[in-house]
Amino acid sequence: MPKNKPTTIDEYFAPLPADQRAALQKLRNAIQAAAPKAEECINYGLAAFRLNGKSIAGLGASANHLSYYPMSGSITKTLAEDLEGYDTTKGAIRFPVNKPLPATLVRKLVKARVAEIASTAGKSITK
Repeated sequence: MPKNKPTTIDEYFAPLPADQRAALQKLRNAIQAAAPKAEECINYGLAAFRLNGKSIAGLGASANHLSYYPMSGSITKTLAEDLEGYDTTKGAIRFPVNKPLPATLVRKLVKARVAEIASTAGKSITK
C-alpha cells in the first residue's frame, strides 16, 4: 500500500496488482448488489461499506491472500457451514486471489450482517 492512506475504495484498489484488483472489484459489485443503499468508505484502513452509519462489510488485500471482513464476530460462526473450505477467523474470511468468494455467499454474508444490525437496532434497515 502507498504511504498516503486511501480515502476511497478506488484509491485503495489503485496500487494493487491487476488480479487482486479484479477479484476485489467482483466482491465490491456483489456487496453493492446485496445492499444497494450502502455507502462506500475506508474503515480501519480497509475498503468498506456502511449502511446507516454501521459497517456491514470490508475488503482487504495482502501479499498472499484477499480478505472479506463481515464487521461482526458472530457472522463467520453463524455461516460456518457456508464458509467451509475458507480460512476463517472470528473477524475475517481469507481466500486466494484465484478463488474469490461467490456472489451468492457474499449476499448471504451481507444480509446476515444487515439483519444483525437491524435486530440490535430494533428496526429493519434494509431497502
